[in-house]
Amino acid sequence: MLERLYRMLVKEFIQVLRNPRMRAVLFVMPVAQVIIIGYAVSTDVRHVPMAVYDLDRTPATRDLISRFEASGCFDVVRRVTSESEIQDVLDSGEAKAVLRLNHGFAGALAGGGGASAQFLLDGSDSNTASVAMAYASRITARFNQSILEQRFARRAGVRLDAEPVVLVSRAWFNANLDSRNYFVPGVLAMLVAVLTIILSSMSIVREREIGTMEQIMVTPIGRLEFILGKTIPFAVIGFVDVALIALITVFWFRVPMLGFPPILFLGTGLYLLCTLGVGLFISTVSATQQQAMMTAFFFMLPAFMLSGFVYPIANMPKVVQILTCLNPLRYYLVIIRGVFLKGLGLQVLWPQMLALALLGSAMLLLAAGRFRKTMA
Repeated sequence: MLERLYRMLVKEFIQVLRNPRMRAVLFVMPVAQVIIIGYAVSTDVRHVPMAVYDLDRTPATRDLISRFEASGCFDVVRRVTSESEIQDVLDSGEAKAVLRLNHGFAGALAGGGGASAQFLLDGSDSNTASVAMAYASRITARFNQSILEQRFARRAGVRLDAEPVVLVSRAWFNANLDSRNYFVPGVLAMLVAVLTIILSSMSIVREREIGTMEQIMVTPIGRLEFILGKTIPFAVIGFVDVALIALITVFWFRVPMLGFPPILFLGTGLYLLCTLGVGLFISTVSATQQQAMMTAFFFMLPAFMLSGFVYPIANMPKVVQILTCLNPLRYYLVIIRGVFLKGLGLQVLWPQMLALALLGSAMLLLAAGRFRKTMA
């Protein structure tokens, strides 16, 4: 049995790696993709282009505008002088926000009343708009606090040198709240899933298309040896890609790996069990390689959307949350982020490991059963 399995593995490795272009797809493209996507996937909003329409032109309005500029979140790219210019800068995309300060702004503040300011946003990019609105509200709140402190000091005749209560916040596991530390490990999980599912989904179909399936069926190779021969090479390739991408994540993007690397590779092995099982099942129900690839893409899109990679699972409807329990990517994301950012071990991550082991075993058994029926 071992001799037959060895020959099957040699045949698969030669078939996969003999083409230089395929070697580039397997090992170069994932590295290039994680570098490109790693820079692209970031929800941090900085230097939002902003226009200012200051009708009051007083020290108070200049103080508020300077607070927006000094925050590092907004860049004043234009000072408009008419209502029509506001429409123009938002339509053209020159500015994503416009701060409008009306006549009498400083006078209202000096009289002890309230003054209004308008903050217009380009809502076509909802993420940037919502984050920019939060930044603007925070800047305005600090401006209001300084005005109230000045009023209190003048009426009470006292001097305020410091705030009575200062809230000092600290974020664990990601001190600077850098979204790249959150997303780049997720990109690793996504690329490994794409690579292994597509490769394994086309493996059995390729044998049928090139006419070698009948030759394999008349050999002494058993079904178990055939399944192992089809999965082990892709699992090895998956481990190599995980190692390469993990090195880039740590040394290129400076994402800390606080956990024990063997825990990461143990979780990766269980994750590959799931993805290869899915790919083999797709391969057994597909008639052509094109059909297998399309089916794989139809599986991967909802898998990514329902994994918690972009959208929090807690915000999804209850029925959809239950469906995510069948998604291996959901559990692997918890493992990979726990190892990288939190330094977690098996004492915490064992539920995710167990879920991946159960899902992977079920998918491989399902694929093997379907393959037995196809061979019959």
